[in-house]
Amino acid sequence: MKRKFFTTTALLCCFMVCFAIVADITGKWSGTIVSPDGQNIPVTYNFKVDGEKLTGTADSPQGSITIDNGKIKGDSLSFKVTVDGSDYAHTGKVYTDSCAMNIDFGGQMVHFTIKRADK
Repeated sequence: MKRKFFTTTALLCCFMVCFAIVADITGKWSGTIVSPDGQNIPVTYNFKVDGEKLTGTADSPQGSITIDNGKIKGDSLSFKVTVDGSDYAHTGKVYTDSCAMNIDFGGQMVHFTIKRADK
């Protein structure tokens, strides 16, 4: 009985440590978005996490913009950026060294991956 309890506790602790590592996205992440019209847009996201609140900036050749309404819960994240008066909703899933992201370009979903750039 003690052995089963110890094994279960050890596995739970390992899971929690791994989950904490995966969910820590604070820092710089880079990738390329292929827009619906076929343009390659290099992007860098500078994320800051405070609890479940996600803030930071999104940088592209057109400039730097702030991340608004950012949330992170577990390995899922969401935020929006506003470019020239248009909101672009982002959703994603966090992995150890990458994030799978989706952007809503006015009803067209675009999928891309960003990778940690600051390590």
